[in-house]
Amino acid sequence: MNKIRKGDEVIVLTGRDKKRRGTVLERVDADHVLVEGINMVKKHVRPNPMQGTTGGIIEKTMPIHISNIALFNPATGKGERVGIKEVDGRNVRVYRSSGEPVGAKA
Repeated sequence: MNKIRKGDEVIVLTGRDKKRRGTVLERVDADHVLVEGINMVKKHVRPNPMQGTTGGIIEKTMPIHISNIALFNPATGKGERVGIKEVDGRNVRVYRSSGEPVGAKA
């Protein structure tokens, strides 16, 4: 079970975007995710008349490793580690500090 999923609000722990928050847009692979507005780079793109694209410099979101982000807990206002607990025969993600299920309203 993935501890960080698409749509989760996360906070960056390390790097140039440290302490910034964003929403997970998608999982790139098992260890990398795209986070909205995080790890933005300027990419030089060549024009391609066959596809109708113009060249230039574009801003692009690059993947970030999941070890550098943590799930944001709105109740505490901090990044939290996530564990998995069985509740009513289903595996549920819970915050390690409080034991509350992820996504529960505070």
